[in-house]
Amino acid sequence: MKTKIQIMLLALGIGALASCSSEKKKEETPAFPPIAVTYPVTEKDTTVSDDYHGTVIADPYRWLEYDTAANVEAWVSAQNKVTFDYLGQIPFRSKIKDRLTEIFNYPKYSSPFRVGEYYFFSKNDGLQNQSVIYYQKGIDGEPTVFLDPNKMSEDGTAAVSLLGASKDHKYMAYAVNQSGSDWQQINVMEIATLKKMDDELNWVKFSGAAWKGDGFYYARYDAPAKGKELSSKNEYHKIYYHKLGTPQAKDELVYEDKKFPLRYYGAQTTEDESFLIIYVSEGTDGTELYSKNLAKGQKDFTMIFPGFNDNATVINNVADKLIVQTDADAPNQKIVSIDPMNPAKDKWTTIVAEKEELLEGTGTAGGKLFASYLKDVTTRVYQHDMTGKVEREIQLPALGTAGGFGGNFDDQFSFYTFTSFTYPPTIYKYDIASGKSDVFRSSEVKFKPEDYETKQVFFTSKDGAKVPMFIVHKKGIKLDGTNPTMLYGYGGFNISLTPSFSTSRIVLLENGGIYAMVNLRGGGEYGEKWHEAGKLFKKQNVFDDCIGAAEYLIKEKYTSADRLALMGGSNGGLLVGAVVNQRPELFKVAFPAVGVMDMLRFHKFTVGWGWVVEYGSSDSLDHFNNLIKFSPVHNVNPDVEYPAVMVTTADHDDRVVPAHSFKYIATLQEKRTANKNPLLIRVDVKAGHGAGKPISKTIEEQADIWSFMMYNMNVQPIYK
Repeated sequence: MKTKIQIMLLALGIGALASCSSEKKKEETPAFPPIAVTYPVTEKDTTVSDDYHGTVIADPYRWLEYDTAANVEAWVSAQNKVTFDYLGQIPFRSKIKDRLTEIFNYPKYSSPFRVGEYYFFSKNDGLQNQSVIYYQKGIDGEPTVFLDPNKMSEDGTAAVSLLGASKDHKYMAYAVNQSGSDWQQINVMEIATLKKMDDELNWVKFSGAAWKGDGFYYARYDAPAKGKELSSKNEYHKIYYHKLGTPQAKDELVYEDKKFPLRYYGAQTTEDESFLIIYVSEGTDGTELYSKNLAKGQKDFTMIFPGFNDNATVINNVADKLIVQTDADAPNQKIVSIDPMNPAKDKWTTIVAEKEELLEGTGTAGGKLFASYLKDVTTRVYQHDMTGKVEREIQLPALGTAGGFGGNFDDQFSFYTFTSFTYPPTIYKYDIASGKSDVFRSSEVKFKPEDYETKQVFFTSKDGAKVPMFIVHKKGIKLDGTNPTMLYGYGGFNISLTPSFSTSRIVLLENGGIYAMVNLRGGGEYGEKWHEAGKLFKKQNVFDDCIGAAEYLIKEKYTSADRLALMGGSNGGLLVGAVVNQRPELFKVAFPAVGVMDMLRFHKFTVGWGWVVEYGSSDSLDHFNNLIKFSPVHNVNPDVEYPAVMVTTADHDDRVVPAHSFKYIATLQEKRTANKNPLLIRVDVKAGHGAGKPISKTIEEQADIWSFMMYNMNVQPIYK
């Protein structure tokens, strides 16, 4: 469980991509001819180095950190030309793109939620770059377009998210992100008239809109230096209150701490607007929490959770008590009632005690608590009354992942979405009184779940730990070591990888390929102990687990080293880089996506300092000695043959800045002495870390990735 602000700060785990397979053994298929690659010359500045506690580390590609500089832009153009020239020579690339376009072209809906008499939801007709936000009167009303992001930019790179409605249901605050950047602009719409208000709030990042009366609380930074908007360190986060109809310059500063520039702040109001909650974090783990009773006119904040040893999220309030989910003295989470005027731990009342399974999240609707647990990485949901008494376990359609179960106190029903590897996302309407679930909207994707199977296996990692992995494939597949296989992992930041459906993965499965998702330590699948077993000085456990997963797939003849690809995004990009450095012979292809690749300098860019609690920092001698062991940029080995590598990143990624990927591929290309496989980078333009990426860009990127993978595995897809 994470606070809302922490979720937004976590590096984005990118969904796994697919591969294709033929049923024939590798030796029966003629090898594809090699595609010649001439790499651009990347200049080295041998004068640049840093002294880390007496150890001098050269950094000859430091100049690639200045991503807006003319010479860096020229370098990116040169690298992209090489990459796209290579991809353009793959004969079946266009066929894969055509198939992706075909299977993506179906309506996609979000779960609805109620604001007064209106229900809001999003819908993508099929190939729209961005989903359109609709609203309607009543659950059976006629939908009307509320916001269409596709009209906000010519290329479909503007993305919109709803931040919340005023308590009187008159106004909706929403945020607009441009070209994939984390920077947001907050605007306000009058719901009944669809009139866009004059309110415009800039330099917002990692923020919601916490309404109180005729305005809302939000978080922002001061404007960054011109030209450094996407790379400079973000410091001095602040909480403001914005009153509707007033300029941003008049916003009231509500919370800041000038002594600590490297902290995040988030604001929340309870459903009845009685309490203002302030979250304070020094990174992606650990929360300091403050409250103020607005209804009683409390002047100063009360500290509820001191320090950053625990995580906590305020679920709601019951009268003058706060209902809080926390891992304090409960690594698998519990729900407690806290009197903010007397918040000492020994005064807490336990509402839902810690269980053996992880309490992943809690929602409220219809005066009930909905507690969602993970049991061996699949969802279990229980309905409680507000005192914690269990009323029922909600019967889900199968083993998989369910999300939703939120709403207003006076709702009679709620909505949730259920999905698994072979179960397309389906929206259910849940009657709170009876506990009955009915299908509200089913997916129209052209896919036959009955043709495929999912199994969960547990293998033994290097130190004896039992690690789970899901394996998905067509029924009746032969385990003869020839199946092209995509192994996907993340392993960090307390993030859980749970079963989910991927439209793109249809290409993999319908071609007889195998998809494997491993639940590495460092994630949140088994609570805080599992997370701690893969962070800081135990980060090598994550890489060992991934290596163990690859060895298991090869040993059990699901695949072989010649037919195995590894992919991960963000923190998962670090995973790919580190594992490929350590065991390159296990993989034929590798895809480090938007990865954290320079572990000595990650904390010097944008919000990278927030990850120090997860990784440590090179500013510390002990942590430097640990980080230098697995930092992908610093451990490239010129004496081994690497798999075929295609790095993916984006020019507007201000979460994990593209300099990480730039320096990594430059190093790989420089030290390719023993390497005959292609070592490429694909830099997407007007795109960011992944959120809000237009469907057109998604299809293009996936087609390129699969084409690259299949060609280098000598796999001919079935498409003619």
